[in-house]
Amino acid sequence: MHRVQRSRYVALAILVTLLGGCGSGDDQAPSTAKPSWVSPAPSASPAPSAAPSPSASVSPSSSATDTTVDWPAKAKKLNTALAKVPGSFSVAVLDKNTGEKYAYRGTVSFDTASIAKAQILACMLLHDQAAGHGPTSSEMALAKPMIRLSDNNAATSLFQHVGGRSGVGACNRKLGLTHTVVNSAWGLTRTTANDQIRLLSEFTDTSGPLNSASRKTIFQLMSTVSAAQRWGVPALAKSGETATVKNGWDTRSADGGLWAVNTIGRLTDQDGDVNVSITVLSHDNRSMSSGVTLVQRVAKLTRQFLGY
Repeated sequence: MHRVQRSRYVALAILVTLLGGCGSGDDQAPSTAKPSWVSPAPSASPAPSAAPSPSASVSPSSSATDTTVDWPAKAKKLNTALAKVPGSFSVAVLDKNTGEKYAYRGTVSFDTASIAKAQILACMLLHDQAAGHGPTSSEMALAKPMIRLSDNNAATSLFQHVGGRSGVGACNRKLGLTHTVVNSAWGLTRTTANDQIRLLSEFTDTSGPLNSASRKTIFQLMSTVSAAQRWGVPALAKSGETATVKNGWDTRSADGGLWAVNTIGRLTDQDGDVNVSITVLSHDNRSMSSGVTLVQRVAKLTRQFLGY
């Protein structure tokens, strides 16, 4: 498929204008709705056509600085900027340092294409943790090309290895992915930007289900993808920053030959000043290249307006 705290909440309503894979040959397509910025515990709707009411909330962590005070204003400006971007897409951002989260159309459901491979990797590692051992050499022989090269055959083998649709569904529950619907054809799994940000947060959560060794494995693989696939989130990286990424892209006749193009990943720096996860999902792109251009434009706008 290569074509895969201060614990105080401030709420305010905003009006915004309404406005979419696999390594060796990727996946499929998704839906539309309105923007919102949400708290770190998002409630998402899986319905592709759902149009959530435009609401806004900010939930700063105890480590938040004065920049947190500006978050609602920054988010409102970003909403306005994104509303002017043509295309079917959603985006979510999580700043681990401040605990702030932003989401635009974050509850809208899209096909995963090959970003599902990051989820399959996490499920493999949880499977091994439950068995009381680390990943085997044979598992890693599949995991490495699945993430670094987006190899579909490797992904299918590992998907089956962890129990297929039911196994990954159970894994989703452990990871807190409440609005991701697994498909037996893994590239057609449906997800939301909010759920993908939750997944990325689990990749760094020291109190989450993934242990230190598993989190390290995920970081090592997602920070060493092939040069040809270092688009999307890595396009945001500044000098001295490290980007992890898993991209997804695919086209199919059922969508009239249009493309689904997605990117998920994280930016960090050595000083710890930057620790931000980003996910952009899109569909109905006329070509893969136009989809890549779209998701990178959207991701760059989040950095420009949110200032991370």
